[in-house]
Amino acid sequence: MSAVSPSPSSPPSAPSSELLIACLCAAWCRTCDTYRDDFASLRQLHPGARFLWVDIEDDAELVDDLEVETFPTLLIGQGERLCFIGPVLPGPGAAQRLIQAAEDNPAMSAASPSAPAGTTAAAQALLSRLRQSC
Repeated sequence: MSAVSPSPSSPPSAPSSELLIACLCAAWCRTCDTYRDDFASLRQLHPGARFLWVDIEDDAELVDDLEVETFPTLLIGQGERLCFIGPVLPGPGAAQRLIQAAEDNPAMSAASPSAPAGTTAAAQALLSRLRQSC
């Protein structure tokens, strides 16, 4: 069974301009375990967005060469444009602000200042793969 979990209400082939929010996690991470409920509450606040829970180890071929060092890490994309990639504090507050900023600011496009060098290109490639396969 794949660790990529799409939101239950998302259609299989979503529009290319749709907001996609992926939580990059690991099964062994206890912080990710506690964040799962927060992520579900964010899904309810943004019913028009597509939410994915991606286990970086179970879906290593999908994640490819993106280095995820801090959990939870969010990837937010609007269509094919990467809006954000980086770790977020547990709890829905920080992620909610990032999602709202992506919805409100179509020009938003940046990696977290704490993201490792080279993250933006690898995250952009992951966003494309997620759009095509999930």
